[in-house]
Amino acid sequence: MPEEEEFIQQLLNPKTQNEAFQKLLLAYQKPLYNLIRNIVLNHDDTDDALQNTFIKVFQNLKNFKGQSKLFSWMYRIATNEALSLLNQKAKKHGVSSETLQNKTIDNLKSDPYFDGDEIQIKLHKAIAALPEKQQLVFKMKYFEELKYEQISDILGTSVGALKASYHHAVKKIEVFVMAN
Repeated sequence: MPEEEEFIQQLLNPKTQNEAFQKLLLAYQKPLYNLIRNIVLNHDDTDDALQNTFIKVFQNLKNFKGQSKLFSWMYRIATNEALSLLNQKAKKHGVSSETLQNKTIDNLKSDPYFDGDEIQIKLHKAIAALPEKQQLVFKMKYFEELKYEQISDILGTSVGALKASYHHAVKKIEVFVMAN
């Protein structure tokens, strides 16, 4: 933790801020991209949410209390940005976020940044049928390989509740995949 506190001080110090923020970008750009991409499923939307995430991190770093790890705090911001983007997009198009997600999944085959196959598209459709919280827990555990403790920090939910959500999500996905 002392290393993280020192790094945060570098991010806050105007003399070391630029260099420290470059390190932050290098360390977290790819994992945050992957997290957001798994939520919004579209490359351009992911880039927008990622950019907004780093802007918010930069603007709000002075308010970071250190009650969680910097990683968890940034993941929470990225998750919120991704969900906000989905909700705004759905509202703009006058559809539910579930309808928007299914439309995005249907367009994955033509996305040059998607390298999955039919099975992965079926998995995304199964995930889209889950309640939002189960989607998030499943994506963070399955795709991002985060530990329950990390997900707990990000989502502000107990480890026990997360394990139950993940278990229910897996069962629902299994049923969906077998039925389709």
